[in-house]
Amino acid sequence: MSRGKCSWFLDPSKGIKGWDKGTGGMVTKASQVLLETFCMAFKYSGSKEVDSVRLASFIPFVKVLKRVGSLLESTSHIPLFCTRSRVSKLCLFTQLASKMAPISLQQMIKGDRSMITMSDDNAMMKQIHATHAHDGRQIDVRPLYQLVEDILNRSTPGVDAIVTTTETRVEPLEDRTQHAGFIAMIEALSFTIDRISCEIACKCSAGGDAHATTLSIFNMLASYSWDAKLVLTLAAFALNYGEFWLLAQIYSSNQLAKSMAILKQVPILLEHSALLKPRFDALNNLIRAMMDVTRCIIEFKELPPMYITQDVPALSIAMAHIPTAVYWTIRSIVACATQIASLTSMGHEYAISTTNETWELSTLAHKINSILDHLKKQLFICYQYIEEKRNVETYQMLQNLFQSIHIDNMKILKALIYAKDDMQPLVDGSTKRRVHIDVLRRKNVLLLISDLDISQDELSILEQIYNESRVHATRMESQYEVVWVPIVDHSLEWADPVQKQFENLQATMPWFSVHSPTLIDKAVIRFIKEVWHFRNKPILVVLDPQGKVVSPNAIHMMWIWGSNAFPFTSLREEALWKEETWKLELLVDGTDPTILNWIKEGKFIYLYGGTDMEWIRKFTTTAKAVASAARIPLEMVYVGKSTKREQVRRCIASITAEKLSHCWQDLTMVWFFWTRLESMLFSKIQLGQADDQDPMMHEIKKLLSYDKEGGWAVLSKGSFTFVNGHGTTILPTLLAYEEWQEHVVTKGFDIACMDYHSKVHSDSRPCCRFEFLSTSGRIPDKMKCPECIRNMEKYITFLCCHDDHNIKSIY
Repeated sequence: MSRGKCSWFLDPSKGIKGWDKGTGGMVTKASQVLLETFCMAFKYSGSKEVDSVRLASFIPFVKVLKRVGSLLESTSHIPLFCTRSRVSKLCLFTQLASKMAPISLQQMIKGDRSMITMSDDNAMMKQIHATHAHDGRQIDVRPLYQLVEDILNRSTPGVDAIVTTTETRVEPLEDRTQHAGFIAMIEALSFTIDRISCEIACKCSAGGDAHATTLSIFNMLASYSWDAKLVLTLAAFALNYGEFWLLAQIYSSNQLAKSMAILKQVPILLEHSALLKPRFDALNNLIRAMMDVTRCIIEFKELPPMYITQDVPALSIAMAHIPTAVYWTIRSIVACATQIASLTSMGHEYAISTTNETWELSTLAHKINSILDHLKKQLFICYQYIEEKRNVETYQMLQNLFQSIHIDNMKILKALIYAKDDMQPLVDGSTKRRVHIDVLRRKNVLLLISDLDISQDELSILEQIYNESRVHATRMESQYEVVWVPIVDHSLEWADPVQKQFENLQATMPWFSVHSPTLIDKAVIRFIKEVWHFRNKPILVVLDPQGKVVSPNAIHMMWIWGSNAFPFTSLREEALWKEETWKLELLVDGTDPTILNWIKEGKFIYLYGGTDMEWIRKFTTTAKAVASAARIPLEMVYVGKSTKREQVRRCIASITAEKLSHCWQDLTMVWFFWTRLESMLFSKIQLGQADDQDPMMHEIKKLLSYDKEGGWAVLSKGSFTFVNGHGTTILPTLLAYEEWQEHVVTKGFDIACMDYHSKVHSDSRPCCRFEFLSTSGRIPDKMKCPECIRNMEKYITFLCCHDDHNIKSIY
């Protein structure tokens, strides 16, 4: 359709008529009413003529508006557009609209605006892009935006808050006005901001076309970047808007402000705050949406170019959409300024009589929020992309760092524990105060790495070993520091219960700990998991004074030898193993002094375990009878089982009540016994020395295997351990004492018992089984059976012992 002009009139006999001067065509009745709606919504009501192109775009709404024609047929011949005041026209439109259902009117306006968006966006954006001629200047708009944001936040507390009290508490604001760079920027931009402010005030007070006003602002800011256009316009709006609300807040206590407020009708407007509340609420909602979009666009501008470029789809999509976002945000700024201008120039009667304006603000807020949602999605994708790139870079940096030689451990520790220059990332367990990472300089550092589910048993034994080392502070084995490095899943929400769990754990630790798990970067967590093989079970990584890893996991050494393993290097671990043999002290060292005394006295000692009380009763009763018959001093100790804590607890109670044998009342001792035994196996595996020909490893493997099913027992005389058997061979050996008692006199009880047990064992060897938790980190690829030296079959097992405090195998 060619562009032309349209005239129209209201005829009581024929309804609404319109004549297109350019095409000679008639304008339908429904289209005319829709044109009226269009004009009222977008402030063309002061014009006598409207483009027929715009009118034609709304013809599809004819069916929706047929009802309107019938409402107008009884009305006298009235020109709808004439030289009368805006209020009169609005009242006329309101009278006509009041005869319609409110929902229909609202739907009509919403549909009208949607059609405007669909039909005009492309044309409008072509105009906007035509104004853009960026000269290449880059302005850091963040400080200016923060100042503008502060003005708008303090200017939009809600009209109720202003009416309730005019005394506004002044909150501290960082004084950016003293920054030399900021002052220089304001000086350079103040003229431009003033020009925009005047343009907005002038055009909006005159009730001009919002799009035309927006376009004129873009022409004024042609040489600026998109983000600068938006922030400068928002700053210009903040000048006028902030002045309005400053007067509202202080006019009652300042005579100058009072006089100015009267000129702007502020007191009168506040008197009618209840009626104006919907308008101000809509205004505040739109302003908040404008600030959110502006902040989002600034964040796009601040994305680090070394990690992301515009060939990344998410950023490319966002950058293509930003001009549209800037246009509609500035268009919304114009709408907000028009609202304030109408309030201060035409009074509260106009504001109350034009509820359509509130719909306009709400519609713009909806559009701005839709734009914001789209930009936020792209920004989130961009941040994910940047984080992945940074993680890869940090991970590679860590690998290179640990392969380099350093004069101290500071670079290593700062890379692992994120520390800003003025930050104290550690908490001293002895004083519970935050300290700088320098307290660890040139010291042996043991990194205790765990999640928040580290058991109290583990913490209790570690604390005991740590405190013992502190008693003799001058000894070499005390010259180390422990640092707890908590590992949490960054993808999970850091809620209050999790924070409380972390704080409770931290409070119990006497050593250093990282102040917050958030200080541990994702790339560091990846490095810890992939290079140091951390899963969920605690590990103890040892760094020497230069930051070199001297043991990837010294927790096995710590459990087996305590502080005697200092400096906790792999070389020290090898040396300690060379000193060990298969003897009872290896199993119970540091666990029970009573047993050590029995060893010194040369007594026969049975260590036994399992949870079958019937077998336990039969075994202990038979063993006592055999010892009495053989006239040997015999002691027995129940050491429980590596799992099924509650069953172990019940067994201990029964054994104690029935006085069957000695047993450990503290279940932590039971846990420690099995943890040490398992650590012996994994220490050897970690060193690559799990030799199938090593007799000591054979016995350790047997004992760990026997624990998985049924009862078992180890018999020793003093330190010498000579029988290590499953319940299916130990009990039959004792029950058959009469068959080998004659050899006790000649060979001695120990040799006679060992020989007969070997015979029983060769006839009936139980199956061997080892279990390794999937979270244990390093799991051996293959193992040989300690009984027959064949390669063992590998299975995957799912296990539940129905016990919240299960004594789990550490690895």
